[in-house]
Amino acid sequence: MDEIRLELRREDSFGHGDAGVSRPHSENGFGDSLSLLQSEKAVQEILQQTPVHGSDDHLIEFSEALRTVAKALRRAAEGKAAAQAEAAEWKRRFELERARNLRLENKEQSFKENNSVSEGGRLENSTSQPVLLNQEREHSNRACLEHGICSHEVLQDAKDVDSNMVNNKIMKKASFKLSWRCKGENSDQHKHDIVYFERGNITTAERSSKQISLKWESPPQTVVILTKPNSNSVQILCAQMVRWLREQKKLNIYVEPRVRAELLTESSYFSFVQTWKDEKEILLLHTKVDLVVTLGGDGTVLWVCAFKLTEPVFEMTLDNSEHYKDYLDSVLRGPISITLRNRLQCHVIRDAAKNEIEIEDPILVLNEVTIDRGISSYLTNLECYCDNSFVTCVQGDGLILSTTSGSTAYSLAAGGSMVHPQVPGILFTPICPHSLSFRPLILPEHVTLRVQIPFNSRSPAWASFDGKDRKQLAPGDALVCSMAPWPVPTACQVDSTDDFFRSIHDGLHWNLRKTQSSFDVPLDV
Repeated sequence: MDEIRLELRREDSFGHGDAGVSRPHSENGFGDSLSLLQSEKAVQEILQQTPVHGSDDHLIEFSEALRTVAKALRRAAEGKAAAQAEAAEWKRRFELERARNLRLENKEQSFKENNSVSEGGRLENSTSQPVLLNQEREHSNRACLEHGICSHEVLQDAKDVDSNMVNNKIMKKASFKLSWRCKGENSDQHKHDIVYFERGNITTAERSSKQISLKWESPPQTVVILTKPNSNSVQILCAQMVRWLREQKKLNIYVEPRVRAELLTESSYFSFVQTWKDEKEILLLHTKVDLVVTLGGDGTVLWVCAFKLTEPVFEMTLDNSEHYKDYLDSVLRGPISITLRNRLQCHVIRDAAKNEIEIEDPILVLNEVTIDRGISSYLTNLECYCDNSFVTCVQGDGLILSTTSGSTAYSLAAGGSMVHPQVPGILFTPICPHSLSFRPLILPEHVTLRVQIPFNSRSPAWASFDGKDRKQLAPGDALVCSMAPWPVPTACQVDSTDDFFRSIHDGLHWNLRKTQSSFDVPLDV
């Protein structure tokens, strides 16, 4: 053991150098790597010189430890050498890049000087033809690499360059046009061109987030008023509004059969009010009506949105009923800001269906479609697909597929985000998932979602559409959802953004808290 310690001390003094002798080190630090290699060599010599007997367990353990140290020293030396070589290579590249940039700057400076000298020649001879300057070619290529798309050309008089430069002219980049990718010829997805390429830039022709303004080309003639049932305050407001619209605006007015009966009970004056008789006439209302006014809450708007509307919807709540004349006057006079609220189109596909004829009619929802476990005590087991690609298997209380207009409804209560109604997208929000990593998603508007009930599911699931029309989904059934091509145009009181923030402030009390008193803050001494 004394011999081994002495050998290590001797090697340590050799590896680090004597106190009185200075060892030169290379610029990149290869001397340190050499010392590590020499230390490893010393350990190997000790292992070879030290006799190890099988009966001495301590020497066996010590020799194994020395071998481990030798391996660690070798790895450290190799890693340090590789890092130093890489640093040297990056330094060499940096020097080359800096030299190349200096050359380009010198060329650019010389070009500017030549360009200023040749200004007099341009004024004297205006018939010269412009050609591409060859010495600016490298500068143009460098700008294209930095900014992605480049389509400019630098020109100079023909008399200042020779004919060889003309042959080196950069070819003009090909223009292109982007459009929505449609799923088949009969698809309801957007088919118009939306993106153009011009002068080296990609620009969109239309964006869903634009603020839309409606201007009446001819004054509106017919208005339908839909009210919340079993509300005396709404009934009084409806009578006042019908009278004002008839006397001041000379409009034709439609109401529900129930509302017309209530108005005639109050007075025979309201005999001019029109209504419909059956569902067939309801489906034809959009051909007669110019504007829809709802008196009530969100439930009244959801009932209106079950139809394929093309006329704007103006929502009037009891909070702003005192100013209904001013609001309606501005809407009828125009122009007004419009928010196109997207709806989901849902199809329930039964496993027992043999052909497309047996598939149920599509259902339109403005807020959300919910798939939950119903009265079952078992977790739901839902297989989710996005454009025929498997997404995940939902195990929990259920799943919410919501529009951005419905982001402040059930989806928000389940942990989803609040989204501006003009942001195109579909919210994918789980209800009490049996996984802490299952977070809500926001998917693009063009996708098609399919929620399948697997055959090995313990119990059926239930689907509800805007809180009504509840349907049972048996194992093997599927629910297919996509963005409907018929958005609901809602009239804004100011604009879509102002209305959105006012609604979350007034309706949800978003970020409402008591302001901290300045007296509670400790003063800096």
